[in-house]
Amino acid sequence: MGDEPKQSELANKSVTKAVRLLRELAAQPRTGTTATTLAKAAGLSRPTAFRLLYSLEQGGLVDRIDTNYVLGWELARLGRHADPYAGLVAHAKPVLQELADEFNEAVTLSIPNSLDGLDLVAEAVGSHVVGVLSRNMVGERYPMHASSTGKVLLAERSADALRATLPAKLEAFTPQTITDREALLTELQQVGEQGFAIIDNELEPELLSLSRPIRDSAGTLVAILTLNGPRSRFGRARIPEALHQMQSTVERLAELLWRDAAKP
Repeated sequence: MGDEPKQSELANKSVTKAVRLLRELAAQPRTGTTATTLAKAAGLSRPTAFRLLYSLEQGGLVDRIDTNYVLGWELARLGRHADPYAGLVAHAKPVLQELADEFNEAVTLSIPNSLDGLDLVAEAVGSHVVGVLSRNMVGERYPMHASSTGKVLLAERSADALRATLPAKLEAFTPQTITDREALLTELQQVGEQGFAIIDNELEPELLSLSRPIRDSAGTLVAILTLNGPRSRFGRARIPEALHQMQSTVERLAELLWRDAAKP
């Protein structure tokens, strides 16, 4: 028997480029954009982008309105039949487990949903995790202003939008919860600048939680990686080490899930 082809040899380059175009198109306004703009964003020549867009249009995966392209009706129809998380979770779970084993704590992966909230879709736990952090957390909801995942998502929004949606007085879960909206907005600005969020005793007593955003090739927030632990084991002294390792995990997840789309 001959040698099996490498995975890189199995990939169809035209399909890979078409996927890049679809992802870049998803990052554009709902009114769409031109082939020239998409070609530049995807790192393709205009003739290549135009040829691929024409093929996608014939299959209903994109639609053309005058000179602008938008995601197509057939893509929306197919999406309704897809499990939104099964494939992502299967690929991400081993990477999450490595981080959980390294710190012997709980690691979760959350996805922004269409309701301006988050779906916790995957978790991994280290061997030392017991009690509240050892339960199955998939599917749970956490308050946005008092969770590190929530802070990462809120930091994506403008201060004006947050003032319009958040009450001036926020619910307290512990004495350390940030309950003043303006104080939260100040912290969210810092979260956006530094690229991570922390809660320390803000959701549950003695709970320390760190979150980092995961972005696709177009820079859109697509997931949030979180590492949780009790302060008795996972204290503030470990934050720099944890953030460094989490960034490596974020890069691995982005490479694993969007590697084809990111390569020119």
